[in-house]
Amino acid sequence: MLAFILVVLVLFLIPGPAVLLTISQTVKGGKKAGIVTGVGIAVGDLIHTIAAVLGLSAILMTSAFAFEIIKYLGAAYLLYLGIHAFIEKSKKQADQPVEIQRTNPAVSFRQAVLIELLNPKTALFFLAFLPQFVRNDGSSVVLQLLMLGFVFVFMSIMYTTLLALLTSSIGNWLPKNGLISRWQNKIVGSIYIGLGLKLVFESQNS
Repeated sequence: MLAFILVVLVLFLIPGPAVLLTISQTVKGGKKAGIVTGVGIAVGDLIHTIAAVLGLSAILMTSAFAFEIIKYLGAAYLLYLGIHAFIEKSKKQADQPVEIQRTNPAVSFRQAVLIELLNPKTALFFLAFLPQFVRNDGSSVVLQLLMLGFVFVFMSIMYTTLLALLTSSIGNWLPKNGLISRWQNKIVGSIYIGLGLKLVFESQNS
């Protein structure tokens, strides 16, 4: 378990989609939106863990068609969110103080869960990663996999919550800066579109 925790901590230090989503949602929606985004990502990871334990993730590994379907659904959803953020406009006119349209935390949560669920690479990650830390000592493999998954999810929530807290100060400062606040949606949209395009061009074996 100690080795598992150390490896997960190292993985967290490598910026990935979870980091970008948490930061972007915190900047746009505030601390609460960032925290629930992290929780949503963790819920998606928990579902992937259960799927891996039940063997459902193996379907994605062996079926190129299933992998492609899930991949393109996820990419399409990310691109939709990115385009929506680009065309979303402030309630104020350009010559007036800019009012940031805060994202509803419930919306942030649902988006995070869907984005994580529609990423087939995450499913394959859990299927390949968790078994590496299962001990062959006669104890239940299922229980070991579930325990590892729960530990990963708990650590993920702690990590993304810390990110949200650190980023929230930037989110509170943005409304005071008219130039940056006008570009906020474009920045967030670019992150979503970038993640969507990355998912499109990922292969099953990469």
